[in-house]
Amino acid sequence: MNILVLIFNTILYQPLLNGLILLYEYIPGHDFGIAVIILTLIIRFLLCPSSIRGVRSQRALTNLQPKIKEIQEKYKDNKEEQMKLLMELYKKEKVNPFSGCLPLLLQLPILIAMYQVFLRGLQPESLSQSLYSFVSHPGIINFSFLGIINLTESNMFLALLAGVLQFYQLKISTLRAITHGSKEIVKEKTTDFSKTMQSQMLYLFPALTVYIIWQFGSIIGLYWTVSILFSIGEQYIVKKKYA
Repeated sequence: MNILVLIFNTILYQPLLNGLILLYEYIPGHDFGIAVIILTLIIRFLLCPSSIRGVRSQRALTNLQPKIKEIQEKYKDNKEEQMKLLMELYKKEKVNPFSGCLPLLLQLPILIAMYQVFLRGLQPESLSQSLYSFVSHPGIINFSFLGIINLTESNMFLALLAGVLQFYQLKISTLRAITHGSKEIVKEKTTDFSKTMQSQMLYLFPALTVYIIWQFGSIIGLYWTVSILFSIGEQYIVKKKYA
């Protein structure tokens, strides 16, 4: 376990913490909120290729649903043959059914590392132990954003903004999944269970986002808001380019 923690700190936690402090030190005015925004954008740009591949893969899978369902119905009593034909279909159409999970798998450890940076890494004692030799200690950090918001305190505006954006992102993701599907899928009736689950996720995730940001402070709210805005823009670009 100690080895895993060491690897996590070396590969993710320390680079993110030091990057944030460097941005804070070199940004005119030393606005910590601007530093958080820039670091968030850098992270999202680095993850952009995998995110785009994931979105494209999901769209391709959606378009293949009629063929997938046909195979599943035809060979519902022969799972081995069903799996074989599905794999052949994926290979023929050059679709990886698991590639949509890659962006989440990449973002999850980064998200955990960012939370660690925000929640404990910015304490004076933690900074002294975690900063690289070429990164000077910033001393007392001014956690102000634009001189208006104290990022160490909870801010209902940021929490609600993140929740609204989360709702919007989920909404457009659902609509685009439907509109990019085939006519057969659109016409197909959704089960009551599926409708209930979609409705719960659509409202539960934004509510959970508001609660978490309200509990953990504005610094996480700012990071999450910028990240969601980037995702919305990313989805828009993918839609325009690969529609």
